[in-house]
Amino acid sequence: MTQPAKIGFKSRIWILLLLPILVLGCSIVTSINRQPAAGPIEKSVINMALPTPTQLDIPSDVTEEEMVLVNLYARSNPAVVGIFVYGQVYPITDGQNGGQIVPIGQGSGFVYDTTGNIITNAHVVNGAEQLEVVFFDGTTLNADIVGKDLNSDLAVIKVDQLPIGIGPLAMGNMAELAVGQTVVAIGNPFGLDGTLTRGIISALGRTIPALTPFSIPHAIQTDAAINPGNSGGPLLDLHGHVIGVNAQIETDGTSRSNSGVGFAIPVDVVERVVPILIEKGGYDWPWLGVRGRNLVPVLVDAMNLPVERGAYILEVTTRGPAEKAGVRGANESKTINGSVIPVGGDVVTAIDGQPINSFDDLLIYIAMQTSPGQKVNLTVLRDGETLEISVLLEKRPDTLRAESPANVP
Repeated sequence: MTQPAKIGFKSRIWILLLLPILVLGCSIVTSINRQPAAGPIEKSVINMALPTPTQLDIPSDVTEEEMVLVNLYARSNPAVVGIFVYGQVYPITDGQNGGQIVPIGQGSGFVYDTTGNIITNAHVVNGAEQLEVVFFDGTTLNADIVGKDLNSDLAVIKVDQLPIGIGPLAMGNMAELAVGQTVVAIGNPFGLDGTLTRGIISALGRTIPALTPFSIPHAIQTDAAINPGNSGGPLLDLHGHVIGVNAQIETDGTSRSNSGVGFAIPVDVVERVVPILIEKGGYDWPWLGVRGRNLVPVLVDAMNLPVERGAYILEVTTRGPAEKAGVRGANESKTINGSVIPVGGDVVTAIDGQPINSFDDLLIYIAMQTSPGQKVNLTVLRDGETLEISVLLEKRPDTLRAESPANVP
């Protein structure tokens, strides 16, 4: 298990890797009072007329602002589901045919299309042997995993047929989001189904750790309460459009509950990954093979750089795409005010002609604008000269060296 990336907070917990001895975020390792499944769950579909939220019994003193949330919830909640995860936690003994299948976790999800595909987090369903999906009215269906991607912490599961009256949520647009905008999360925190919480977008463009040594770009930070069990549920704008998938919370390391800082996987990553998961069962991310950081004044002074912004390359991965192309990492160090500063690495100032002002810019461009097998052109500063380096991107490897940090494109 890799260590979460740090972005200036005391500590971050990943949100449940479905290990019964760990509680790492906003899925629940559960000991809920549900009957263990003795064997394979029989496939079934419950076709019943579900109520539609066209007529609401609204108190007369509800404000216009409150009415927006009331209507949003009525429209959106039917598409939000609870996900119950079952696994074999006891070994096969005494010649028995199988171990006992018991509940091992739960999370949230939401309907993506009319064919029964449901989006959730990869960490919610990772390790699952059987899945149950519970709709807002209690309708319970069995589900299969269609595909999952640990690099984006996204997964798609599917029921054979949606209950009558249930449809997908609409997707939003990252370009229309702004810090300060009101958002809501709907999910099943602590197993409390159909819970709505409200907050604002408190930051955009965060980089958060994935379930691999890599990172998830463009994440949305919100103060809408996200707690164990919310994982995989939607973060919505006030139009009811999905702008993210709730996934992580920030804590001080002493609590598993919300402290006002949560993170959602952004809708542009969702729309990039989910269709491929449905089609192929997995997603191949591009890989440059470097680790680095933003330029800071001490680096600018130590290396006598003519620029103040860019992506500084600390290290290139052995036999990775960047090393093969001749990109250079830090090769010596200087001690400045008692601190050892690694110097000599390339400074990336542009990629394919697009300006790069930070290491996150480089990470986001590689993740969102390229594919494995594609060539990119890096503009770099090295020893006072500007160089153009063409790099052939590869597919991300499954693992990196243990000491490599999460912030690696």
